[in-house]
Amino acid sequence: MPSRRDFLKSTGVLIVSFSVNALAPRSLNAQGPFATHPSHIDPKQLDSWLVVGSDGTITAYTGKCDFGQGIFTAQTQLVAEELDVPVSRVKLIQCDTDRTPDQGTTSGSQSTPTNFNDESLAQAAATAREALMTLASTKLNEPIERLTASNGIIVGRSGRQVTYVELVADRHFDIPLNANAKRKPSAQWNVLGKAVPSLDRTTLMTGRFEFVQSVRVPGMLHGRVVRPPGMGATLIRVDESSVGGIPGLVKVVVRKNFVGVVAVMQHQAVIAARQLKAEWNPGPALPPQSSFFDYLQKQPSHDALSVDSGDLSARLSASGTLLRARYAYPYQMHGSVGTSCAVADVKPDRATLWSATQSVYPTRSVVAKILGLPIDNVRVIFVRGSGCYGLNGADAVSFDAAVLSQAVGRPVRLQFSREDEMKWENLGAACVVEHQAALGSDGTIAAWDREQWIASLGNRPGYDRPGNVISGVLLGYEPEPFDRQQASAPKGKLRNNSNAVPAYFAGCIDGKCQGGGTIRSERALTHTVPSPFFTGPLRSPARIQNTFANECFMDELCAQANDDPLAFRLKHLQDPRLIAVLKAAAQAANWQTMQKASKSRTGTVSGRGIACVNYEGDNGYSALIAEVEVDLATGVVRPKHFAVAIDCGPVSNPDGLRNQTEGGLLQGMSRSLVEEVTWDNQGITSVDWSTYKTLYLDYPMPSIETVFVTPEGVPALGAGELSITVTPAAIGNAIFDATGVRLRTLPFTPERVIAALRESRKGSIS
Repeated sequence: MPSRRDFLKSTGVLIVSFSVNALAPRSLNAQGPFATHPSHIDPKQLDSWLVVGSDGTITAYTGKCDFGQGIFTAQTQLVAEELDVPVSRVKLIQCDTDRTPDQGTTSGSQSTPTNFNDESLAQAAATAREALMTLASTKLNEPIERLTASNGIIVGRSGRQVTYVELVADRHFDIPLNANAKRKPSAQWNVLGKAVPSLDRTTLMTGRFEFVQSVRVPGMLHGRVVRPPGMGATLIRVDESSVGGIPGLVKVVVRKNFVGVVAVMQHQAVIAARQLKAEWNPGPALPPQSSFFDYLQKQPSHDALSVDSGDLSARLSASGTLLRARYAYPYQMHGSVGTSCAVADVKPDRATLWSATQSVYPTRSVVAKILGLPIDNVRVIFVRGSGCYGLNGADAVSFDAAVLSQAVGRPVRLQFSREDEMKWENLGAACVVEHQAALGSDGTIAAWDREQWIASLGNRPGYDRPGNVISGVLLGYEPEPFDRQQASAPKGKLRNNSNAVPAYFAGCIDGKCQGGGTIRSERALTHTVPSPFFTGPLRSPARIQNTFANECFMDELCAQANDDPLAFRLKHLQDPRLIAVLKAAAQAANWQTMQKASKSRTGTVSGRGIACVNYEGDNGYSALIAEVEVDLATGVVRPKHFAVAIDCGPVSNPDGLRNQTEGGLLQGMSRSLVEEVTWDNQGITSVDWSTYKTLYLDYPMPSIETVFVTPEGVPALGAGELSITVTPAAIGNAIFDATGVRLRTLPFTPERVIAALRESRKGSIS
């Protein structure tokens, strides 16, 4: 079968070569999972990224997929902008291992940094534009500086013009990358920076959008998996006679501890999965949920120091004003509204999968490993599924579907049940953070010590680790190994990818201060602890947990110093971009210096709280001021107004960024107020919408004011996780402002609020 490159050479396209690795900054190359990798589609060739077709259509190929964050529209705008054509002239192909470059995983708020600066898709478009202008200069016999491009037509001052199609015709260009090809400056943007409506919104709103759940292929059967009764359970035997009388049943599939069924119709597969009798050895008893955070702190750990000034003990012991606090963050779920689904068509020598995975090339590699096929004989096609922002069941269901299809020799569609999805997904990690800090005689923070314990088991499967999700473990693969390790002194660059280092730390390592704050007596120690449940990225992984603890403790220090929360933060910051978003949010909220007042003991009280973050240290900046009401009789917390400021560099699409910001606030509210995984001694018990709480669709939304802070001359940064990261802390601080009660464990349920109020009243009486 001819490759896409062979096909393109026969159709009359512009081909320009360049090296992605030469363009990628060292920080992106180091990120690995998010960067561009060599594959059978050569990332050094422009036709791997961009094609100018004979009909004038610009076809672009991207390894970054849209699962609700709006990157499909923004990348289309990017190509249209650089090549001076309308959005309607651009056709974007996303995440297909037979057609698009290997850009690893769409995650980590890295799609914009990767594709919208000076590498990958952006550099391809800029290089192609300059190549076209060079060709036009020769064709029209006019200097490039006298040429202008619009709507796929290049016009000279003489009035002569030539189209992209006329320039390309049936010729093929194999020119080296022009290292000096420049992106258009944002001041000259005509398409980027504009609020182009989401290109898929009409089909989404009218129900015509084709999700992965809608994929149908000829001869397709339907599958269902039969999971163990609890974590760590192993299969003893399966009684196939228990489903022998079910019409349409094709096969019971057993491979090590993996069990599934395949039938002609989906409802037949559902019945068979429910009726199949399987005997299991139970796994080890799980730690009690009631004392889990204490349990977490007693486990062996892999330790890492992000920063350590070495003088904490002396500074803290010498302080007259010492404050300590412990924060706890629960396991949480993605809670995708639609359960994960994939379709696999496995033949003896090759396989095709339609999957909502955010990692088509890594998924291709793992599926090839599971099926025993050459990697080049596996194709994974991204088809959008349920909203995720992390690692729900999309990868696991893809592996399972492939196994079932191989077992029956026909295409199989597999959709998880609600319990399959919620009981076995990779959860957002549970976390405990302990702080202690000292205030100096001037009321500023003299020293701050921070120690955290975070649970971990598995992760994204990547290119070679199927055991990082439940499917791989059941098939006999091991998850990422846990190695107990003591922390060594930090060296070199300050690494704050998880925001374990508060923004107020100076971040000094080997005499070089790389943080954004003023506090030089500092320590941030992380203990990664084996988790009893699978964990993985959930929108703002570890960042939201750490920022909740950091920003709430900062508020406690502010209260101890009897200072204003905004002014106190500004005293301890030096990062100009974080300072700018704080001031912008304060202005939007009409922040006034907060005065202490006696707290009402009855009725409904209101308060305001503030939180900010330099996401991953330098991948976006946000500040949020939340106004909440608390019903003192019921304990119900209602956010009423949010003022949020965002700095992610140049804004590709203001409408898309506003959607991301507001969506992050909504999801952050849900995770702050109600979401928490529950379990018994065998497994997870929050397996449906009655046992895992999220905010209902009719929940009254607060008003939201969003401000974009856009400094000049800075790169494009991530945006999808900026607002959610600060939401729990801002709400928690607002509850304290309203009630005088500090809640240190999420979620802020009515029961927890009432319990804290009662405890506070006991203390005031005594």
